[in-house]
Amino acid sequence: MSKKSEGSGLGSLGKWIIIATVLGAVVGLVMGKEAHALAPIGDLFMTLIKMVVVPMVFFSLVGGAASLGNSKSAGKIGAVTFIYYGVTTAVAVGLGLLASELAKPGVGINMSAISGAAIDVDMSQSGSIPGFWETVIGFVPVNPFAALVEGNILQTIVFGLFVGFALSMLEDEKKNFMMKIFNYFTEIFIKIMTGIMYVAPVGVFALMADATGTFGYDVLVKIMQLVGLYVVVLAIVTYGMIGGSVALFSKKIGYVQFFKSMWKCQVFAFSTASSMATLPLNMNTCEKEFGLNEGTVSFALPLGATINMNGNAAYYAMAACFIAQMYGIELSFGQYVAIIITSTLGAVGQAGVPGPTLLVVAVLVSAGIPIDALPILFGVDRIFDMLRTAVNITGDAACATIVDRFREEA
Repeated sequence: MSKKSEGSGLGSLGKWIIIATVLGAVVGLVMGKEAHALAPIGDLFMTLIKMVVVPMVFFSLVGGAASLGNSKSAGKIGAVTFIYYGVTTAVAVGLGLLASELAKPGVGINMSAISGAAIDVDMSQSGSIPGFWETVIGFVPVNPFAALVEGNILQTIVFGLFVGFALSMLEDEKKNFMMKIFNYFTEIFIKIMTGIMYVAPVGVFALMADATGTFGYDVLVKIMQLVGLYVVVLAIVTYGMIGGSVALFSKKIGYVQFFKSMWKCQVFAFSTASSMATLPLNMNTCEKEFGLNEGTVSFALPLGATINMNGNAAYYAMAACFIAQMYGIELSFGQYVAIIITSTLGAVGQAGVPGPTLLVVAVLVSAGIPIDALPILFGVDRIFDMLRTAVNITGDAACATIVDRFREEA
């Protein structure tokens, strides 16, 4: 298959995913819980993606870090990337808290009315949020090969950064030889992921049908106000903060063109609820449509798919306020601080794959908020997961467009 035909295939993928998403939602509403029979198809699709993600991220990041190490702007690009992800995540938490306190979506909810919608969730692995140094130490793999085998994305990224920057310090002949090897492996896994992408509409259809059929309209309507408020917050984060940063600081892409090109990535992220699954499509968009440097993209996007979780952080904060309001708890200044810190730290290193956000338990515990009503949110977590993932991957691409200018200025 030629690159041109391959690119055109991925370009039309967004349309098919939209169709699959709508059809899946309709089928789920019609079939109800019987739509869960389609779950194995969606699970197979996500398993195929997980199979490729870890090695693809590792080889891509090594190549990107090695490429950055060749430039004088390596330190600046790395610093800007981490600062951008940290600041935007903290701002998202603040917006989530502000919106929750102004709208108060949890006030006046009948606890007995929603008890039937709650589902049993195993809280045994939720634990508590780790301390600062525990978090930092947890970034570094004791055994990097174990991290690769276990699929620990964050530790794999840290190891990949060490390997990449060390590779950039080798003699030119050795460095170029090794970079070719890593880049070839990256191409191999991107080819595999591209092949998986062509069956994405089938997988997305099954995932949407299962999600809609399992949760049902009756459960969703109980927390419709929170969902609506979350959409408003994410819209401000996406089109205000993220889009505004692109308009102000990016040299290669404007506000309108950025979102015009990102829509297919956002739809795919919304459908799969996985930043990692969206990574190949996002990288392709940044390189082909935005014209960004391959080294910048290979560094910023895999890193962002793991540590840039604006949507997650906002969700943690809003969920904490929502449940506190359900119980009639007036949050103190200290509790707000605890929510901000744990939401921001908890979002860092969240695997870019779909699943219940058990770290919200740690946010509640840190602020002294009861967790008894939390399962009602876990029951519809897929809805929140799809929304926040679309925001997360948009922030990843925005960061890449901004840090790319520093490579050019070097």
